[in-house]
Amino acid sequence: MELDVSDPLMATYNRLPVTFTRGEGVWLWDQDDRRYLDAISGIAVCNLGHAHPAVADAICDQARSLVHTSNLYGIQHQFDLGARLTQLADMGRVFFCNSGAEANEAAIKLARLYGHRKGIENPTVVVADNSFHGRTMATLSATGNRKVQAGFEPLVKGFVRVPYGDIDALRGVAESVKNVVAVLVEPLQGEGGIQIPPPDYLEQIRAVCDEHAWLMMLDEIQTGIGRTGKLFAFQHTTARPDVMTLAKGLGNGVPIGACLARGDAAELFGPGNHGSTFGGNPLACRAALAVLETVTTEALPARAAALGERMLAAFAARLGQLEGVVEIRGRGLMIGIELDRPCGELVGRALEAGLLINVTAERVIRLLPPLVTSDEEADAIVDGVSRQVEQLLTA
Repeated sequence: MELDVSDPLMATYNRLPVTFTRGEGVWLWDQDDRRYLDAISGIAVCNLGHAHPAVADAICDQARSLVHTSNLYGIQHQFDLGARLTQLADMGRVFFCNSGAEANEAAIKLARLYGHRKGIENPTVVVADNSFHGRTMATLSATGNRKVQAGFEPLVKGFVRVPYGDIDALRGVAESVKNVVAVLVEPLQGEGGIQIPPPDYLEQIRAVCDEHAWLMMLDEIQTGIGRTGKLFAFQHTTARPDVMTLAKGLGNGVPIGACLARGDAAELFGPGNHGSTFGGNPLACRAALAVLETVTTEALPARAAALGERMLAAFAARLGQLEGVVEIRGRGLMIGIELDRPCGELVGRALEAGLLINVTAERVIRLLPPLVTSDEEADAIVDGVSRQVEQLLTA
């Protein structure tokens, strides 16, 4: 049988009919040199926009000297990045990998090791409905989305699920399931439709974890690095996690993930327990150092908070009274507009209009613009999205 090489790529993505060739700030250009306003940042990745000079300079400079050796040897930039990250997050140690799913895999392994060290034979991690933690076998098993899991059974055991934001359900698990060792949740759910829990949710989780000697583990892969108006979303609260995972915005497009831990959790891994060939390589760490320096020195979390308030107010004024709009919600530059009907078609329509948006959970328009977006560009996003919503709901 002759191999069909018309498309050599596995069909894992339902790609839109556009290919980008360059970018600058919040703008992208396609093969025909048409310009597009990017309101999703590569799905919360390019927080500094595209081709940011500080990141580009760091990558180019590092590529000329050293890209990779091995974690068998010391890597100075990895040490420097670890020191900076743990200081900013008030954590103890960090393991570097290459993606969010890998970071969550490390967190799950930490939880299981923690349980076994306590003599628990079958450690269980509590996770939430409608969550998303990745597509590797353990992380898709932890994910609260049946569509992601379908066809990949048998799933990894060791997870019990509760409704997101429901602290009473978590307390119920504490009373009925005796082998729980950790809770893994997102501070805000991104893929689940920009779901914002009750204000004291994380503090309540912290209290339950303290009461039962569980690890509190936060997946900040989408919320981290300034997106919600704080460097890390947990900093909106008084709760501190035992384990936190990062990726996406940490490298601004360069693949990197991180699993941070403090207290007992920070001391669990030893030589041979975990590893990564490429994790923490000099190139990725140099890029991440440039990202952190830019985000902190330019006060971009505060900028995200202010710009998010501006956009939410503008959306409320434009769409708040429109029949068919269920809710407009968000925190910082993590914004969701929920409609009363499926609206996936808006992605293609917006693309035709030169605007990149995303729809998740079938009915929620998800906006994740770069933290460097100007007021004028933010206003253009609001206008462009509002036009699409108005056309859909008044057709």
